[in-house]
Amino acid sequence: MNNKPILLVEDSPDDEALALRAFKKSNMGNEIIIAHDGEEALNYLFGRGQYADRNAAVMPAVVLLDLKLPKIDGLEVLRQIRSNPTTKRLPVVILTSSKHEEDLVKSYNLGANSYVRKPVDFNEFVDAVGQLGMYWLLLNELPY
Repeated sequence: MNNKPILLVEDSPDDEALALRAFKKSNMGNEIIIAHDGEEALNYLFGRGQYADRNAAVMPAVVLLDLKLPKIDGLEVLRQIRSNPTTKRLPVVILTSSKHEEDLVKSYNLGANSYVRKPVDFNEFVDAVGQLGMYWLLLNELPY
């Protein structure tokens, strides 16, 4: 199994707790790094600010990115990830409650690997997270 961390970018405490429970229930042993806004996510990825001492060469296996974030929104985070040579191939899954077609189109236009709407039901959410983990951590092969 892929032992790289998963970067969860989520500002809602409820959705964060739900995601962590879903990861645990899905038996994923990967470390979960949580960024609560877009700025923190970019600082983590690029080893800046509070993450300046982090080995920025070690990238997460996947970024699960919410769109509606404080400070820097998810679309801008995605834009910056794709514009940097170090992170441009990093798998980014948009995990959002947004039902706006415009968000879906913009996400793919900016290079999202996948767009998943958060299910409201906990069991559906656990299933979705389990399937994301199975695919991105076990099946997907990256050109690193």
